[in-house]
Amino acid sequence: MTTDKKEQQTYTIGELAKEFDITPRSIRFYEEQDLINPTRTGMNRIYNNKDRVRLKLILRGKRLGFSLAEAKNLFELYDSNPDSAMQLETMLSMTEQKRAVLLQQLEDIQMLMGELDEVEARCREELAELKRGHKE
Repeated sequence: MTTDKKEQQTYTIGELAKEFDITPRSIRFYEEQDLINPTRTGMNRIYNNKDRVRLKLILRGKRLGFSLAEAKNLFELYDSNPDSAMQLETMLSMTEQKRAVLLQQLEDIQMLMGELDEVEARCREELAELKRGHKE
């Protein structure tokens, strides 16, 4: 972590990769997608705190199942008006949609688990019958 004349913290790609346990290639990919925008000094990328925060939000969003396009949309809303209620309303809408999808997936998984339980029970019963038949 380095500081410049304005006392704003800056980071190298290696520092961010280590901090967030991701590869430098992943960080470069997020840059290619215009999600973060480091400055350049020669061939070196210099990331500021805004880039670091955005990287943290991208990774959190991915864990929650949000796409990079959804993250980019939120960043654009924030950039156009940092205090916008529209950004919060959009985020609420996105979380409601994500929650609905996850609840449906949970119901589907519970149904499949029940079906697996039934198949397993039938297999065990048939196997027990076969073993009893061989003993006779």
